Amino acid sequence: MTSAAVQTAHPSGTRDGDAPPSLWHNADFLKFWLGETISLFGTQVTALALPLTAVTVFHATAGQVGLLRFLQLVPYLLLALLFGALVDRMRRRRVMLVANGARLVLIGLIPLLSATHRLNLGLLLALATAIGVFSVLFDVSWMSFVPAVVRDPERFVEANQKTGVTSSTADVAGPGVAGAVIGALTAPTALAVDAGSYLVSLVTLLWIRTPEAKPGRPASEDGRRRNIAAEVRDGLRFVFGHRVLRPLALLAPFSNFSLVSVWTMFLVYASRDRGLSPAQIGLVFSMSSVGGLLGASLSRRVIARYRFGLVYAVSMAAMFAGPALIPLAAGPRLVQLGVFVAAFFLSYLGLGVANIVVISIRQAATPAPLMGRMTAAFRTLLFGGGSLGGLAGGLLAGAVGAREALAVVAAASLLMLVPLALSPVSRLRSQDEVRS
Repeated sequence: MTSAAVQTAHPSGTRDGDAPPSLWHNADFLKFWLGETISLFGTQVTALALPLTAVTVFHATAGQVGLLRFLQLVPYLLLALLFGALVDRMRRRRVMLVANGARLVLIGLIPLLSATHRLNLGLLLALATAIGVFSVLFDVSWMSFVPAVVRDPERFVEANQKTGVTSSTADVAGPGVAGAVIGALTAPTALAVDAGSYLVSLVTLLWIRTPEAKPGRPASEDGRRRNIAAEVRDGLRFVFGHRVLRPLALLAPFSNFSLVSVWTMFLVYASRDRGLSPAQIGLVFSMSSVGGLLGASLSRRVIARYRFGLVYAVSMAAMFAGPALIPLAAGPRLVQLGVFVAAFFLSYLGLGVANIVVISIRQAATPAPLMGRMTAAFRTLLFGGGSLGGLAGGLLAGAVGAREALAVVAAASLLMLVPLALSPVSRLRSQDEVRS
């Protein structure tokens, strides 16, 4: 019997054993990509509106802004590994539907409570935490779901580039739009835009037709069913036992600590010390995020032309070096804005390329049954570092001043160039070495 005799049609327009000429021909991936594009734009509104609600409505201190950011991200530190093990037992699309449905309701409550004068800082912090919980659930699911829709490992870089371009485009346009929307509607009311974006995401997820087999519950060597704790240990053992994933995992928390602490301190520094309006802050993030869009757009071409590990090392170095420019900003307002844009542009340019490289490595190195737990392990490390970065940034800015705190974190970020240069990932010649 030939292989063609056992091929079956897929709703995405391809057959088992046939790789589509590109993902532009994979209808279900395009549906997923559309929904994520719209929800990412909405998320940009929330990313700016939540802390600005705390600052402008409740006059939150730098420490309270840091606490807000910490509570948004700490669920990754506490729950990602558990959720990753659970997701490996479930159909990921159903989990994503639940997660986005919950985020729609929770984010939609904020403008409703504000309009009825029932919103206070404590309630805002609680809602931020709950939104973070369901963000964890979605994040550990979608990266595991994409390979199920794409199916061909040779298309992982293309899939990650497309989603990376989307994310970077949202980073470019989103803050500017968010600043304008917040200025026109007030920060709490602007969150209704993000709630609507999750509704669109729900519709596109329901529209996907590629069948997703229900994963079986992992069994131990003697045939008995495994418990969650054992599955979590298996995921961690896989990540930290893998020659390429281990150095990625060890560097992950430091990258997000730097990014989130700088972002948190800059928000306080720009609005309080430099007197920037929400629209001007949004403009800084919009213009600088062109770097992320450029990096994601060029990533496939750069990866194809240069050594895989070199691309990783240079892009990560740019991300760590960018914050060093922020404390140097001085002179007229226009010059200051230019330095702020340049600092974030350099970081986002590196991040735009590095994300494509790192996610492609992780997907290529991980077998499907471990995909959720691998993703959860990295989410725990990345956002655990981010949550601590947000808290540390807010506390440090409150203790020594935002500008001084930015200088301390920038210097610490530059020190990360040493382990980056020594990492075996920086010596990879191609993605094929990950699978060998």
